[in-house]
Amino acid sequence: MDISGSRVLLTGATGGIGSALAARLTAQGARLTVSGRREDVLKATAEACGARTVVADLAFRSDVVRLAETCAEADILVANAALPASGDLVGYTEEQLDRALDVNLRAPVLLSRLLTEHMVARGRGHIVMVGSISGKAATKSTSLYNATKFGLRGFALALRQELRGTGVGVSLVQPGFVRDAGMFADTGAATPNGIRTVTPGQVADGVVRAVRRDRCEVNVAPVELRLLSAIAGQFPGFAERIQARADVDGSVRQIVEAQRARR
Repeated sequence: MDISGSRVLLTGATGGIGSALAARLTAQGARLTVSGRREDVLKATAEACGARTVVADLAFRSDVVRLAETCAEADILVANAALPASGDLVGYTEEQLDRALDVNLRAPVLLSRLLTEHMVARGRGHIVMVGSISGKAATKSTSLYNATKFGLRGFALALRQELRGTGVGVSLVQPGFVRDAGMFADTGAATPNGIRTVTPGQVADGVVRAVRRDRCEVNVAPVELRLLSAIAGQFPGFAERIQARADVDGSVRQIVEAQRARR
């Protein structure tokens, strides 16, 4: 599908990856609408890209419905919004659990349901779910985040099959550890030993490639991480031992402690 001239809705546009996506989609000629819950940051992103803004907090179902109604004409949905949701499950309140599940999983599912109806009627469209390698490999102290990303992966891959032949494509873009944006940039935590990172620009390139080529799954990660995540899907016990050696748990603890300090 050609991005140039297409009406694109980008959620989670106020983060570092979101800003890179907004810039890259604009450079591709998209007629862009950006959405996020922080109005001041969203406005700055929109002004830099000449985009329309829709302020929405995807933890509230009414905001999700309003966003879909406002952007019913969208040809492409890039569902990028997500919460980090790191830390042991017992450290979450019921309200925090609901918020993470709503933003990371329910919102993209509902947006897809509401926008797909219009796309199918027009015989044209594309949905991109920005997931994570954490949707393929589980790690300690990220059970809630893993749950949302595993769920998002299953949803995207199945929805793609449901929509085959309608003119509407579905792609899943899964970044590995991202530098200069996201959890590691926000908290200053170190990445696990020996694991290379990718840039927000590489993630944006992956999204563009997914839409243009109607790719099923694009894993934006170094080869070693792609290999490890593939092994983890088949041999989780073995992956658990590898992660312990790479001190993945230590990196997660740094993120959790930094997030708690900022609350």
